[in-house]
Amino acid sequence: MKPGHRRTARALEFALTLGDADAWSDFAGLAAHHLTEAERAGLAFAALARLAPEQAERVACLALGAAGAPLPAFLAVMDEARLWASLASRAERKAYTLAAFEALGGSDRAAFLQHVSGRAAA
Repeated sequence: MKPGHRRTARALEFALTLGDADAWSDFAGLAAHHLTEAERAGLAFAALARLAPEQAERVACLALGAAGAPLPAFLAVMDEARLWASLASRAERKAYTLAAFEALGGSDRAAFLQHVSGRAAA
Protein backbone atom coordinates (compact mmCIF):
# COMPACT_ATOMS: atom_id res chain seq x y z
CA MET A 1 0.00 0.00 0.00
CA LYS A 2 1.29 3.45 -0.86
CA PRO A 3 2.14 5.65 2.15
CA GLY A 4 -0.43 8.26 1.03
CA HIS A 5 -3.10 5.59 0.82
CA ARG A 6 -2.24 4.42 4.32
CA ARG A 7 -2.55 7.97 5.70
CA THR A 8 -5.83 8.53 3.88
CA ALA A 9 -7.24 5.23 5.14
CA ARG A 10 -6.25 6.18 8.69
CA ALA A 11 -7.95 9.57 8.30
CA LEU A 12 -11.09 7.81 7.05
CA GLU A 13 -11.00 5.59 10.13
CA PHE A 14 -10.83 8.68 12.37
CA ALA A 15 -13.63 10.42 10.45
CA LEU A 16 -15.87 7.37 10.79
CA THR A 17 -15.05 7.05 14.50
CA LEU A 18 -15.41 10.72 15.40
CA GLY A 19 -18.16 11.50 12.88
CA ASP A 20 -17.83 15.26 13.23
CA ALA A 21 -17.33 17.98 10.64
CA ASP A 22 -13.70 18.57 11.57
CA ALA A 23 -12.77 14.91 11.14
CA TRP A 24 -14.49 14.73 7.76
CA SER A 25 -12.80 17.96 6.70
CA ASP A 26 -9.42 16.55 7.71
CA PHE A 27 -10.17 13.39 5.72
CA ALA A 28 -11.16 15.43 2.67
CA GLY A 29 -7.94 17.42 2.88
CA LEU A 30 -5.76 14.33 3.13
CA ALA A 31 -7.69 12.62 0.34
CA ALA A 32 -7.18 15.66 -1.89
CA HIS A 33 -3.46 15.60 -1.14
CA HIS A 34 -2.75 11.86 -1.30
CA LEU A 35 -5.29 10.45 -3.76
CA THR A 36 -5.43 11.00 -7.48
CA GLU A 37 -8.46 12.64 -9.05
CA ALA A 38 -9.53 9.23 -10.39
CA GLU A 39 -9.24 7.69 -6.91
CA ARG A 40 -11.29 10.50 -5.36
CA ALA A 41 -13.89 10.18 -8.12
CA GLY A 42 -14.11 6.44 -7.49
CA LEU A 43 -14.56 7.03 -3.78
CA ALA A 44 -17.26 9.64 -4.39
CA PHE A 45 -19.05 7.42 -6.90
CA ALA A 46 -18.99 4.42 -4.58
CA ALA A 47 -20.50 6.46 -1.75
CA LEU A 48 -23.14 8.26 -3.85
CA ALA A 49 -24.18 5.11 -5.73
CA ARG A 50 -25.21 3.44 -2.48
CA LEU A 51 -27.45 6.29 -1.32
CA ALA A 52 -31.11 6.73 -2.16
CA PRO A 53 -31.39 9.03 -5.22
CA GLU A 54 -32.86 11.92 -3.22
CA GLN A 55 -30.12 11.66 -0.58
CA ALA A 56 -27.41 11.39 -3.25
CA GLU A 57 -28.76 14.54 -4.90
CA ARG A 58 -28.81 16.43 -1.59
CA VAL A 59 -25.23 15.39 -0.84
CA ALA A 60 -24.05 16.33 -4.33
CA CYS A 61 -25.81 19.70 -4.11
CA LEU A 62 -24.14 20.40 -0.79
CA ALA A 63 -20.75 19.43 -2.20
CA LEU A 64 -21.13 21.30 -5.48
CA GLY A 65 -23.42 24.08 -4.40
CA ALA A 66 -26.88 24.32 -5.90
CA ALA A 67 -27.78 27.26 -8.13
CA GLY A 68 -30.23 28.83 -5.68
CA ALA A 69 -32.95 31.15 -6.87
CA PRO A 70 -32.49 32.60 -10.35
CA LEU A 71 -31.31 36.19 -10.39
CA PRO A 72 -33.29 38.79 -12.32
CA ALA A 73 -32.29 38.73 -15.98
CA PHE A 74 -30.32 41.74 -17.13
CA LEU A 75 -30.13 41.60 -20.92
CA ALA A 76 -30.50 38.22 -22.62
CA VAL A 77 -33.32 36.63 -20.62
CA MET A 78 -33.29 33.24 -22.36
CA ASP A 79 -29.49 32.94 -22.24
CA GLU A 80 -29.49 33.73 -18.53
CA ALA A 81 -32.34 31.28 -17.91
CA ARG A 82 -30.42 28.55 -19.70
CA LEU A 83 -27.28 29.34 -17.71
CA TRP A 84 -29.21 29.13 -14.42
CA ALA A 85 -30.81 25.84 -15.50
CA SER A 86 -27.40 24.37 -16.31
CA LEU A 87 -26.27 25.12 -12.74
CA ALA A 88 -29.49 24.21 -10.93
CA SER A 89 -30.17 20.90 -9.27
CA ARG A 90 -32.89 18.62 -10.60
CA ALA A 91 -35.16 19.60 -7.71
CA GLU A 92 -34.62 23.31 -8.40
CA ARG A 93 -35.37 22.90 -12.11
CA LYS A 94 -38.56 20.96 -11.39
CA ALA A 95 -39.79 23.43 -8.77
CA TYR A 96 -39.14 26.57 -10.82
CA THR A 97 -40.55 25.00 -13.99
CA LEU A 98 -43.81 24.12 -12.29
CA ALA A 99 -44.06 27.48 -10.50
CA ALA A 100 -43.38 29.38 -13.73
CA PHE A 101 -45.91 27.28 -15.65
CA GLU A 102 -48.56 27.85 -12.97
CA ALA A 103 -47.93 31.62 -13.15
CA LEU A 104 -48.59 31.75 -16.91
CA GLY A 105 -51.92 32.94 -18.24
CA GLY A 106 -54.17 30.59 -20.18
CA SER A 107 -52.97 31.48 -23.67
CA ASP A 108 -49.31 31.34 -22.62
CA ARG A 109 -49.88 27.92 -21.00
CA ALA A 110 -51.46 26.67 -24.21
CA ALA A 111 -48.57 28.04 -26.30
CA PHE A 112 -46.04 26.45 -23.94
CA LEU A 113 -47.78 23.07 -24.10
CA GLN A 114 -47.92 23.33 -27.88
CA HIS A 115 -44.20 24.10 -27.97
CA VAL A 116 -43.16 21.20 -25.73
CA SER A 117 -45.60 18.66 -27.18
CA GLY A 118 -43.76 18.85 -30.50
CA ARG A 119 -40.59 17.56 -28.83
CA ALA A 120 -39.95 13.89 -28.24
CA ALA A 121 -40.21 12.80 -24.62
CA ALA A 122 -36.88 11.76 -23.17
